[in-house]
Amino acid sequence: MVRKLLTSIFLCVLTCSGLQAQQRLLSKVIVNGFYTTSMNFVLDSLMSKYKLKIVYDREQASRVGISERFVEEPINGALKTLCRQADMHYWVDADTTIYIVKSQEDVRLLKKKAALDNVHPEVRSMRVRTETVANSEVIPKVDKAFRLSGRIVDQISGESLPGAVVSVERNNIRATTNADGYFTLANIPSDTCVISTSYVGYIPDRLSLKHVDVSQKMIIGLSVARNSLEEVEIKGKRNDGIMSTDKRKVSVLQISPAKLAELPNLGEKDIMRSFQLMPGVSASNESSSGAYVRGGTPDQNLVLFDGFTVYQVDHLYGFFSAFNSNAVKDVQLFKGGFSAKYGGRLSSVTDITGKEGNQKDWNIGGDLSLLSANIYLESPVMKSGTLLLAARKSYQGPLYNKLFNQFNKTTTTATPNAGPGGGRGFGGATAVSTPSSYFYDLNAKYTVNIGEKDLLSWSIYQGDDDLDNSRDITLPSFLTTSTVSSGPSITDKTTYGNLGSSLKWSRRWNNKLYSNTLASYSTYHSDRNRSNTMSVTNSDGIATEVTSGTIEQNKLQDWSIKSDWEYQASNKLKILFGGYGSAQDVIYKYSQNDTSTLIDQNRKASVVTGYAEAEYSPVEKLQFKGGIRSTFYDQTKRLYYEPRFSGSYLLTDRFTINAATGRFYQFMNRVVREDILSGSKDFWVLANGTTIPVGSADHYIMGFSYETDKYLFDVEGYYKNLNDLTEYSQRTTGNRRSSTLEEHFYNGRGYTSGVEFLAQKKAGKYTGWVSYTMAIARNQFDAYSADYYSANQDARNEFKSVNMYKWNNWTFSATWIYASGKPYTAPVASYTVDNVSGNARTYLTISGKNTERMPAYHRLDLAATLDLIKVDSRKTGSISFSLFNVYNHTNIWYKEYTIYNNQVITSNINYLGLTPNITLSLKWK
Repeated sequence: MVRKLLTSIFLCVLTCSGLQAQQRLLSKVIVNGFYTTSMNFVLDSLMSKYKLKIVYDREQASRVGISERFVEEPINGALKTLCRQADMHYWVDADTTIYIVKSQEDVRLLKKKAALDNVHPEVRSMRVRTETVANSEVIPKVDKAFRLSGRIVDQISGESLPGAVVSVERNNIRATTNADGYFTLANIPSDTCVISTSYVGYIPDRLSLKHVDVSQKMIIGLSVARNSLEEVEIKGKRNDGIMSTDKRKVSVLQISPAKLAELPNLGEKDIMRSFQLMPGVSASNESSSGAYVRGGTPDQNLVLFDGFTVYQVDHLYGFFSAFNSNAVKDVQLFKGGFSAKYGGRLSSVTDITGKEGNQKDWNIGGDLSLLSANIYLESPVMKSGTLLLAARKSYQGPLYNKLFNQFNKTTTTATPNAGPGGGRGFGGATAVSTPSSYFYDLNAKYTVNIGEKDLLSWSIYQGDDDLDNSRDITLPSFLTTSTVSSGPSITDKTTYGNLGSSLKWSRRWNNKLYSNTLASYSTYHSDRNRSNTMSVTNSDGIATEVTSGTIEQNKLQDWSIKSDWEYQASNKLKILFGGYGSAQDVIYKYSQNDTSTLIDQNRKASVVTGYAEAEYSPVEKLQFKGGIRSTFYDQTKRLYYEPRFSGSYLLTDRFTINAATGRFYQFMNRVVREDILSGSKDFWVLANGTTIPVGSADHYIMGFSYETDKYLFDVEGYYKNLNDLTEYSQRTTGNRRSSTLEEHFYNGRGYTSGVEFLAQKKAGKYTGWVSYTMAIARNQFDAYSADYYSANQDARNEFKSVNMYKWNNWTFSATWIYASGKPYTAPVASYTVDNVSGNARTYLTISGKNTERMPAYHRLDLAATLDLIKVDSRKTGSISFSLFNVYNHTNIWYKEYTIYNNQVITSNINYLGLTPNITLSLKWK
C-alpha cells in the first residue's frame, strides 16, 4: 500500500514538473511573423526560429493553407490558431515536445513511429526541414507576367478591410480593395516580387511571392497598430494613424475606429465627431455630430450605413453620433467632387461599413462611461458565417446631469421695446428645468460565405431618442402685471429616431469582375411639442391657462435597390457602373396652438439612376477618373445629368497635385424653418420642382500634397456654386394663418469657398496635426435681401491642433479648437397693433438676415488612455480619462427669445463647460 502511495506521489511530481515545463514553454516563446503558405512550412519555420520540438504528420499538414500574421503572440495562441484552420489539435508532452494531431491517440502513434525509425523528434524535424528546402520548387514557377487576386483581412477577426492599398514594390502596379476587401493586380513581372499592403490604423506589411502559389486567391492579414509594439522599420509609407488621406484620391478622409479611444471625447469614442478634427469639417458645432463639410449643411451630406441611408445622425441634441463605434469597421468621408457612384446630395458623402463579426472565435466586450453603456457580441456561425450584435443606451449618471443641466445655465435678459406699447426692460428672468431624456441604439449583422465567390450579409440598425427639455421661466417683478402674475411653463419634448436595414449579395464572378447588389429600407421619424402655458387672470379675478406653441410631425420612408459593378480591365483601367432605384414617402405636419394647421404634407416620389465611371492611368504618375450619373425624378418628369471628373499627378514620389469637378443634384431636402423666437429647426421634404425646386451644386477643387514617411503637408482649395436652395419662414407674413404649404417656402442661391491647410506628423511616439480652414458660406434669398448674406453655417476661420504622445501603454492627447462666431438673426423689439376687429397682435422688429454674430468659439480637451494588456501581450481593453473644455470657456449654442408683456426676453443657450469623463472598454478575448 505504501509502495503504491509513493509511486502515485512520484507520478504526480513528474506530472507537475511536466506541466510546469509546458507552462514555461508556452509563456516564454513569443511568436512574430507573417505566413502565407502551407502549414508544414509554418511549423518548420517555428521549429527553426524558436528551437522547438514539433512532431506532426507532414502529409496532412501540407494540404492545409495558412495565411496568418502573429504579433507578440504566445506560442500556445499561435498553435491554437494554426490547429483551428487545420481542424487539428496540439499536445505538449512532459519533455516539451509539441505534437500536432487529429486526436490524442495520434500522439501515441507518432511516438511509436519515431521510436521505430530510431529518430529523435528534433533530428526528425531537422530532416523534414531539409526535405522542405529541397522540395521548395513544388510551387509552380511563373515564367511570364501574371495576375494576382486576393483579399485583405483583419489578422485577428478575419474581417475584410475595405480601402486597403495593395501595391507591387518598385513598380507602378497598385490597387485598392473594394467594400468586401478584394483586390486584383494585373501584369505582375515574372521575377520575384514583393507585395506591400497598408490600411489606416494597421501595421503595414510586405510579402514576398517567391514561395506563393499565385494561381490561388491570396488572403493577407493585417494587425492593428498598438502602443505596446516596438516600432518596425518598413520600407514604404507607415499608415498606422487614426486618420489618413490618400494622395491619389481627391478630398477623401478615412478613419480607423480601432484607434478612436486615443482622442479626447465627451462621453465615448465617436466616429462622426472625430472627422470634425480635420480641415474642411466644422468643429464648432458642438451640438451636432452631423458633418458641416465645406460650408454645407448636414442634410447635404449623404450618410450610408451598410448601404442604406441614415437621415438622422445625432443622439442627445447632437452631442453624440448615432453610430456605435463597436459596430463600425470602416468610415470614409468624401468632402467633395465624389464619385458618380454616389448621388442625391450637394455637399459630401459619409460611407460607413459595419463590422461583420469575428470569423475565428467568439468574443464579447463593451464600453462603460459616465453617460452610457454599450455591449457587443461577435461570433462565428457554423463554418462560413459570422454574427455581430451591439447595443447601447444612455443612463442618468453624473455626466448626464452635467450635459442637461446646461439648459438651466442660460444668460437671460429682457430687451426694451422700441415700438408702440413698449416700455424699458431689464434682465432677470430665469429658467428652471428638470430634463428627462435618453437614447438607445441597436445593431445586428449576419454574414455568410456561400462557396468561394458569393457573400451574403444582412444588416439592421435602430436608434431612438426621447428628449424632454421642459422648463419654467420665472419673470422679474417689472414684467409681471395684474393679469400676468407668473412666468410661462415651457413644454419642449422631442422624440426622433431611425430604422434601417439592408440585404447585400456580393459576388466575385472572376478575377476581373465583381458586383454588389443591395436591397434596403430606411425610415426616420420626428415629433416635437413646443408650447407655452401661462396663467392669465381676467377682470373678475378668474385665472385661466392660455397655451400657445407649435406641434411638428415628420416621417420619412425610403425603399431602395441598387447594384454596383467593378471591372478591372487592367492595372491601368478600371470601370465602375451600376443602377439605383428608390421610392420615398414623406409626411410633415406643422400646427400652432393645437388648432391651426399650417402645413399638412404627404408626398411620394421615386428616382431611377444609372451611372458609369472609368479610372484610367495612362502613364505611371497620372491618374484620371471620369464618369456620368443620370437620374430620372418622377415629380418633375425630368432627367438630370451629373458629369464628374477628377485627376491626380505625381510630380515626384512625394509631391502630388490633384483636382476635381462635378455637378450634383438633391431631390430630398431638410429645409430650414426659420424660427426667430425658438431657434431654427429643420424638417425633411421632397422637391416638387416649383415652390421646392431640385437643388444643384457645382464643385471645383484643386490642391497639392507633400508626403514623406513621417510627415504630410496638404493644401486644398474649393469653390461650390449652389442653386435652388429652399427655406421656410413665416416672418414676412406676420401672424397670418394659412393652410397652404407653398406660401411659406422661399428659394434662393448661394456659394461656399475656402482654403484648407494641414500639417501632420504620422509616425513616432509623438503624432498629430495642425490645420487651418479659411472659409466663406453665403446665401441670397430675395425674400430676405437683394444682396448675399452670411449663411447660418458660415465660419470664416477654424484652427485645430491635435496632439498625441505614446509612452509605454499610455496615450496622452490634447486638442485645441478655435472658430469664428457664427451669424444669426435677432429680434430688435416687439410692438402691438390692434386690428380692425379689435384684437391685439404682437409683431417683431428684427435685424437684417444673419447680420449678428456669436462670440468666437474655442475650447481645450485633454485625455489619457491606458491600454490594458495581458501577460501574453494581448490588448484586452482600455481605460480613458478625459477633460472636455478644460478652461471652462462659455460657448453659446444658440439664442432663444420669448415675448411677454411686449418685452423680448433673450436666453443664451450655452454649450458644455468643464466636463470630466471616464470610459472603461473591455473585451473577453
